[in-house]
Amino acid sequence: MSPPERRARLRELRTWVEWLRYTAELHNEIPPCWYQHRWVKELLTALYLGWLRTYAGEKSAGRELAEAEWINTLHAFKPYLKLPACFGGHEEPPPPHLSPTGAEDEFEMYLATSPDTTAPARHPAEADIARMAVELDPGL
Repeated sequence: MSPPERRARLRELRTWVEWLRYTAELHNEIPPCWYQHRWVKELLTALYLGWLRTYAGEKSAGRELAEAEWINTLHAFKPYLKLPACFGGHEEPPPPHLSPTGAEDEFEMYLATSPDTTAPARHPAEADIARMAVELDPGL
């Protein structure tokens, strides 16, 4: 999105979040500085898009409980929206932990040598089939 479009979408999201904070009485869960926290902004965007699809979208078969499902999702998200440090005023999130020097090389070595990434592809049920074959004919 272009910067003007991003600003317009964030204004739209802010309007909805303010409505949600008031309507669902989430003023103790969603801090006023929610837009300054990337993950909270991502979660609220997902909730908003789900809300639009649920309440403004076309009703389709099998979605009779869509509104209740959306409300359940909202309640499941609530612990992740809460930022207790920010209720007295915005507090910057801690800086990301930087990987130590050489970590990328170590990861690439893992990808090149680990059985997790180098073993031939096997069907998930292959071990069960082998076990059942031994049980059926232990003489093999």
